[in-house]
Amino acid sequence: MKLLGNIVWFILGGFVSFLTWLILGVLWSITIVGLPIGRQCFKFSTMAAAPFGKDIEFGHGGVSFMFNVLWLVLGGFALVVEEVTMGAAFCLTIVGIPFGLQHFKQAKLALLPFGARIVRTGM
Repeated sequence: MKLLGNIVWFILGGFVSFLTWLILGVLWSITIVGLPIGRQCFKFSTMAAAPFGKDIEFGHGGVSFMFNVLWLVLGGFALVVEEVTMGAAFCLTIVGIPFGLQHFKQAKLALLPFGARIVRTGM
């Protein structure tokens, strides 16, 4: 069921989230200073491509807080707005609610990507 959900997700708009994370990763990776942020973007682009069966655990720390603030100011806010808009659009229909919830999960990740890690859920 997760495979089917991920296929439908990618076709119905997941590729937009995937491409956004990927493009931001490339842009951040242009500079040496931005490499840690670019690496996070690449890691989370795989989550955006296939979110069903995965969850996000958020950690805390001073360094991750500083990177999250930098991220939010220099590119993360646009990604949060994109994900919330797409999530709200999907939640307008009953069939789209699971996809909307995945976009909201991506929005939370876009808000606080540092200190977060992807974990697989169930089988």
